Amino acid sequence: MPYKCFEDLPIWQLARKQHRQVLEITTREGLIKDFRLKDQIKGSSGSVMDNIAEGFGRGGNKEFINFLTIARGSNDEARSQMYQVFDRGYIQDEELDKFVEDSKSLSNQLSSFILYLQNTEFKGAKFTKH
Repeated sequence: MPYKCFEDLPIWQLARKQHRQVLEITTREGLIKDFRLKDQIKGSSGSVMDNIAEGFGRGGNKEFINFLTIARGSNDEARSQMYQVFDRGYIQDEELDKFVEDSKSLSNQLSSFILYLQNTEFKGAKFTKH
């Protein structure tokens, strides 16, 4: 079943869930005043879902793959920043472990989707006759 909009993509839904988790964490005492780290992790986690959406909107697999690769990098960046959040004492072990697990799962799913797009005969919506 082809996806009609980026909101239908399971990887975008996971990225959005992860971003909401980051938003919740960044409102906590301590981190709310750690402006640089708070802004960095909000930016990188938001970038994951935004790049998935932008790539989808481009309508071609090559461009989509490029944006998915950027999204995967932003996901890794957000995971690294979450370690900083943990190291500064803003979250506990369990919350870090859950975020890392979800982030690695998303990264694997992004990689699998990239591989699929690289190997499919369908080259993107913009190449179909309307």
